[in-house]
Amino acid sequence: MFLTISTRGDAAHPATDLGYLLHKHPDKAQKFSTSHGTAHVFYPEADDRRCTAALLLEIDTLALVRRGKGKGRGGAPDAALAQYVNDRPYAASSLLAVALSGVFSSALRGVCTARPERAAAPLPLRIEVPALPARGGPDLVRRLFEPLGWTVTADAVPLDAEFPQWGDSRYVRLVLESETLTLAEALRHLYVLLPVLDDAKHYWVSSDEVDKLLRAGEGWLPGHPEQHLITSRYLSRRWSLTRQARERLELVRLAEADDSEVEQIDNAVPEDTEATEAEEAAADSVAEEKATPLAVQRREAILAALRASGAARVLDLGCGQGQLVQALLKDVRFTEIVGVDVSVRALTIAARRLKLDRMGERQAARVELFQGSLAYTDNRLKGYDAAVLSEVIEHLDLPRLPALEYAVFGHARPRTVLVTTPNVEYNVRWESLPAGHVRHGDHRFEWTREEFRTWAATVAERHGYDVEFVPVGPDDPEVGPPTQMALFHRDDTGKEAKAA
Repeated sequence: MFLTISTRGDAAHPATDLGYLLHKHPDKAQKFSTSHGTAHVFYPEADDRRCTAALLLEIDTLALVRRGKGKGRGGAPDAALAQYVNDRPYAASSLLAVALSGVFSSALRGVCTARPERAAAPLPLRIEVPALPARGGPDLVRRLFEPLGWTVTADAVPLDAEFPQWGDSRYVRLVLESETLTLAEALRHLYVLLPVLDDAKHYWVSSDEVDKLLRAGEGWLPGHPEQHLITSRYLSRRWSLTRQARERLELVRLAEADDSEVEQIDNAVPEDTEATEAEEAAADSVAEEKATPLAVQRREAILAALRASGAARVLDLGCGQGQLVQALLKDVRFTEIVGVDVSVRALTIAARRLKLDRMGERQAARVELFQGSLAYTDNRLKGYDAAVLSEVIEHLDLPRLPALEYAVFGHARPRTVLVTTPNVEYNVRWESLPAGHVRHGDHRFEWTREEFRTWAATVAERHGYDVEFVPVGPDDPEVGPPTQMALFHRDDTGKEAKAA
């Protein structure tokens, strides 16, 4: 199998700088051993104006057959079926992608100490692959490469040029051209998309393939319109790995949209431990009393309010580790329960808490967990009876609250919305909490009763809701309750009057 990479240059920036970027001298023909044969690198042309590097992968077909034995595990399906007569030695596939990463490993990472400014700058690039298997045809090739900034020529190869009536084969001759990409970006595109188009990996796909995909896809895969197809094919349609990759890509997308780091987005729970119910109770309980833990009192207050509202289909927005979802599942009047959180770690812990993998079919049909950010509108949240934001709003920066407000009250518009948040006035009753400190390190603010009521009343008026306030926990005559809850009920009387 064969691939060429060409670039143009001038006296100031000679095209032969390609040799520095690839770490392969243009005056030498070099060969490298791979697990399935020998890779040859040579330069058919190399001067100041034009330079072309060629990668020729010579496949050891006997080694490929030996590695492919065992009901296809570790071997490409075509090789497992056809043994010695197949397209593996000639058609660009995951074999070529692996050779690219091995032979041009430094270039793939964008490392070039001799010409660092050239490695970081876009180059006029032309890449040619004479025989590329493309399950999906030329149209899929264009859908994969064009969004990345390539001008794509994908000509279908006929089954037999002497008999055009036989139609086209599943192979294309591919030419990619770009003036806006770096060499490292181009190599990463090829590393991922060659096996995606072939749709047949030659080795067993394990969990470390997710890390490889995300490393090579950094900067382009999270926003690619064919992201789902790419992740599914690259990971050999292994559902668990594909889901893991998509969750991590969604975190990257959300972090980029917020101009923040992934660690700041996925910070709902500690990495190394799961908070137990006893720890939560200890953090929330009133110091001087052996009372019901505040976390439990909150859930009971929320459940009571949901039952009173008549809600059957409930959203738990910012569900965290799934305690409220677990409590909702115990009451059969809640027929559909959806937990939403931006944190993959939190959702993973929630799934374990709920034992989703062992849950009966009827019970499993009532519950769903999915990843999402409350700072963006999401059509999946529409049509529910009630939504709960329990100890959520205080984890957002104040400038982001209007976005959450519109996403929940303006776009999703459930009939009932319950919001709980700490009452900062009550903090003085905790002797263990230093003066001026918030209750949790991630709290961006904590409101007084007046501040919370003002915000809630403004939201209700703006979006057509009525609102009432309920204390949660012991209602201190001086500082109020430890938790304050607002119950929003959508006011549809205006619509009904207009309809009448």
